[in-house]
Amino acid sequence: MSTLPLNTGLFFEDFQPGQKVISAGRTVTEHDIATFAGLSGDFNQIHTDAEFAKATPFGQRIAHGLLGLAIASGLAVQTGVLGANVIAFREVGEWKFVKPVFIGDTIHVEMDVLETKALPRLGGGSVTLGAYVKNQSNETAMKGLWTVLVKVRNP
Repeated sequence: MSTLPLNTGLFFEDFQPGQKVISAGRTVTEHDIATFAGLSGDFNQIHTDAEFAKATPFGQRIAHGLLGLAIASGLAVQTGVLGANVIAFREVGEWKFVKPVFIGDTIHVEMDVLETKALPRLGGGSVTLGAYVKNQSNETAMKGLWTVLVKVRNP
Protein backbone atom coordinates (compact mmCIF):
# COMPACT_ATOMS: atom_id res chain seq x y z
CA MET A 1 0.00 0.00 0.00
CA SER A 2 1.40 3.38 -0.94
CA THR A 3 0.80 6.56 0.99
CA LEU A 4 0.75 10.11 -0.22
CA PRO A 5 3.52 12.37 1.06
CA LEU A 6 2.50 14.55 3.97
CA ASN A 7 2.21 18.27 3.20
CA THR A 8 4.27 19.53 6.11
CA GLY A 9 4.24 23.14 4.95
CA LEU A 10 6.72 25.72 6.11
CA PHE A 11 8.23 25.82 9.57
CA PHE A 12 7.96 28.95 11.69
CA GLU A 13 11.53 29.98 10.80
CA ASP A 14 10.66 29.91 7.09
CA PHE A 15 8.13 32.73 7.37
CA GLN A 16 9.47 36.24 6.87
CA PRO A 17 7.48 39.49 6.85
CA GLY A 18 7.00 40.64 3.28
CA GLN A 19 6.63 37.17 1.78
CA LYS A 20 3.67 36.81 -0.58
CA VAL A 21 1.89 33.62 -1.62
CA ILE A 22 -0.82 33.32 -4.27
CA SER A 23 -3.00 30.23 -4.50
CA ALA A 24 -4.51 28.54 -7.51
CA GLY A 25 -8.11 29.40 -8.32
CA ARG A 26 -11.30 27.46 -7.66
CA THR A 27 -14.69 28.00 -9.26
CA VAL A 28 -17.63 28.22 -6.85
CA THR A 29 -20.50 26.01 -7.96
CA GLU A 30 -24.18 25.67 -7.17
CA HIS A 31 -23.30 22.29 -5.63
CA ASP A 32 -20.85 24.02 -3.26
CA ILE A 33 -23.61 26.34 -2.06
CA ALA A 34 -26.18 23.56 -1.62
CA THR A 35 -23.68 21.38 0.22
CA PHE A 36 -22.60 24.22 2.50
CA ALA A 37 -26.23 25.07 3.25
CA GLY A 38 -26.80 21.47 4.30
CA LEU A 39 -23.64 21.35 6.38
CA SER A 40 -24.16 24.69 8.12
CA GLY A 41 -27.95 24.73 8.27
CA ASP A 42 -27.94 28.17 6.62
CA PHE A 43 -30.66 27.93 3.99
CA ASN A 44 -31.13 31.68 3.69
CA GLN A 45 -32.96 32.35 0.43
CA ILE A 46 -30.25 34.71 -0.84
CA HIS A 47 -28.16 31.54 -1.25
CA THR A 48 -30.72 28.90 -2.15
CA ASP A 49 -33.70 30.48 -3.96
CA ALA A 50 -32.98 31.83 -7.45
CA GLU A 51 -36.35 33.59 -7.77
CA PHE A 52 -36.05 35.26 -4.38
CA ALA A 53 -32.46 36.32 -5.12
CA LYS A 54 -33.50 38.04 -8.37
CA ALA A 55 -35.30 40.66 -6.27
CA THR A 56 -32.26 41.43 -4.09
CA PRO A 57 -29.67 44.13 -4.81
CA PHE A 58 -27.37 41.38 -6.14
CA GLY A 59 -29.93 40.14 -8.69
CA GLN A 60 -28.87 36.53 -8.23
CA ARG A 61 -27.88 33.98 -5.61
CA ILE A 62 -24.64 34.56 -3.75
CA ALA A 63 -22.34 32.15 -1.97
CA HIS A 64 -22.34 32.15 1.81
CA GLY A 65 -19.58 34.44 3.06
CA LEU A 66 -18.30 31.69 5.32
CA LEU A 67 -18.22 29.31 2.35
CA GLY A 68 -15.86 31.72 0.60
CA LEU A 69 -13.71 31.87 3.72
CA ALA A 70 -13.67 28.07 3.98
CA ILE A 71 -12.68 27.67 0.33
CA ALA A 72 -9.93 30.28 0.79
CA SER A 73 -8.60 28.33 3.76
CA GLY A 74 -8.42 25.19 1.65
CA LEU A 75 -6.73 27.03 -1.20
CA ALA A 76 -4.16 28.35 1.28
CA VAL A 77 -3.33 24.81 2.41
CA GLN A 78 -3.05 23.67 -1.22
CA THR A 79 -0.22 26.18 -1.80
CA GLY A 80 1.99 23.92 0.32
CA VAL A 81 2.89 26.79 2.65
CA LEU A 82 0.42 25.79 5.37
CA GLY A 83 0.27 22.10 6.23
CA ALA A 84 0.95 19.66 9.04
CA ASN A 85 3.34 22.15 10.68
CA VAL A 86 0.37 24.35 11.54
CA ILE A 87 -0.40 23.73 15.21
CA ALA A 88 -3.65 25.70 15.08
CA PHE A 89 -5.55 28.26 13.05
CA ARG A 90 -5.74 30.71 15.91
CA GLU A 91 -7.66 33.75 14.70
CA VAL A 92 -9.55 35.38 11.88
CA GLY A 93 -9.37 39.11 12.48
CA GLU A 94 -10.77 42.26 10.91
CA TRP A 95 -12.59 40.12 8.32
CA LYS A 96 -14.58 42.08 5.76
CA PHE A 97 -16.94 40.74 3.12
CA VAL A 98 -16.32 43.34 0.43
CA LYS A 99 -18.09 41.95 -2.66
CA PRO A 100 -20.39 38.98 -3.15
CA VAL A 101 -19.14 35.71 -4.57
CA PHE A 102 -21.53 34.42 -7.25
CA ILE A 103 -22.06 30.96 -8.65
CA GLY A 104 -19.44 30.59 -11.37
CA ASP A 105 -16.92 32.99 -9.83
CA THR A 106 -13.37 31.67 -9.65
CA ILE A 107 -11.68 32.77 -6.45
CA HIS A 108 -8.10 32.57 -5.24
CA VAL A 109 -6.36 33.77 -2.09
CA GLU A 110 -3.36 36.06 -1.82
CA MET A 111 -1.48 35.98 1.47
CA ASP A 112 1.12 38.41 2.77
CA VAL A 113 3.22 37.52 5.80
CA LEU A 114 2.79 40.55 8.05
CA GLU A 115 4.27 39.49 11.37
CA THR A 116 5.98 36.61 13.12
CA LYS A 117 6.34 36.11 16.86
CA ALA A 118 8.23 33.24 18.48
CA LEU A 119 6.29 31.33 21.15
CA PRO A 120 8.88 28.89 22.55
CA ARG A 121 6.53 27.49 25.21
CA LEU A 122 4.34 26.17 22.37
CA GLY A 123 7.22 24.81 20.32
CA GLY A 124 6.48 27.25 17.56
CA GLY A 125 5.42 30.74 16.76
CA SER A 126 2.58 32.94 15.64
CA VAL A 127 2.38 34.02 12.00
CA THR A 128 -0.03 36.79 10.98
CA LEU A 129 -1.08 36.76 7.35
CA GLY A 130 -2.95 39.40 5.41
CA ALA A 131 -5.45 37.35 3.40
CA TYR A 132 -7.25 38.65 0.32
CA VAL A 133 -9.82 36.54 -1.49
CA LYS A 134 -10.06 37.74 -5.08
CA ASN A 135 -12.34 36.82 -7.96
CA GLN A 136 -11.53 36.17 -11.61
CA SER A 137 -11.45 39.93 -12.27
CA ASN A 138 -8.89 40.34 -9.46
CA GLU A 139 -11.48 42.22 -7.39
CA THR A 140 -11.27 41.69 -3.65
CA ALA A 141 -14.31 39.77 -2.43
CA MET A 142 -13.15 39.47 1.19
CA LYS A 143 -10.12 40.33 3.23
CA GLY A 144 -8.72 40.26 6.71
CA LEU A 145 -6.08 38.80 8.95
CA TRP A 146 -5.34 35.15 9.66
CA THR A 147 -3.16 34.15 12.58
CA VAL A 148 -1.74 30.64 12.61
CA LEU A 149 0.50 28.89 15.12
CA VAL A 150 3.31 27.06 13.36
CA LYS A 151 5.88 24.53 14.64
CA VAL A 152 9.57 25.38 14.78
CA ARG A 153 11.99 23.16 12.86
CA ASN A 154 13.90 21.88 15.90
CA PRO A 155 12.08 22.43 19.20
